[in-house]
Amino acid sequence: MQVWNNTSLKISFSLTLGILLIITACKKETVYVYEVDTVTSRQDDVNKGIPKSTVEFVSIAYADVFGNTISQNNLSRLTLLYLAFGDKRLIEDLLIKNMLNAPDVEITSNSEMRSNVSGFVSAIYSRLFNRDPNELEAFTLEKAINDDPELTPELIYYSMMTSDEYRYY
Repeated sequence: MQVWNNTSLKISFSLTLGILLIITACKKETVYVYEVDTVTSRQDDVNKGIPKSTVEFVSIAYADVFGNTISQNNLSRLTLLYLAFGDKRLIEDLLIKNMLNAPDVEITSNSEMRSNVSGFVSAIYSRLFNRDPNELEAFTLEKAINDDPELTPELIYYSMMTSDEYRYY
């Protein structure tokens, strides 16, 4: 067989092979561009590990509710009451309830809370927990306030001040 000796056959075979190589080698390159938003990340202070002492808990709770520092006489009296009671959770609960029911309490009113719910949520987290709320916390609390007309600032303060996070630094 002398097929390969024929020059025209060699040329047509070479051309066919070249065209096939060009067709299979030339593919449109797909470029994917992912646009990512810049996000500022910071570590949450949710995992607080240092418990507040009795004096710290009483004085900080008083300042958070009344907006000023507690007198030495009141601090001594409340600290003695706190230390004399065996169940710390119960005495903390009673102290906070009594503080929130006092006539000269300085917390946000219901109308102020409802006029700016997201501002209230940010402010209360900053005031009581010394941090910003994460997205889930903000969404959940805002939804609860908007969905329940009977939810008052006093109840929100009470629930946050009796939480585990409030007891720790």
